[in-house]
Amino acid sequence: MPENLRDLHAFATVAEEGSFTRAAARLGVSQLALSQTVRALEERLGMRLLSRTTRSIAPTEAGERLFRRTHRAF
Repeated sequence: MPENLRDLHAFATVAEEGSFTRAAARLGVSQLALSQTVRALEERLGMRLLSRTTRSIAPTEAGERLFRRTHRAF
């Protein structure tokens, strides 16, 4: 899978699961690698896609729009 699609898939999985831990297990990657992938995607797009706290992860408004556009493709 091309890198851009892989990164979108990673983001969509985190948004769907609401957890880096569950998304990483589902994708078969480490939590750290997944976090770095999503952060790099956010940097390339120039916007925050996920609001992260110590207890939860939720898509931002921009992240929600991107999720709606991409999650069915994966």
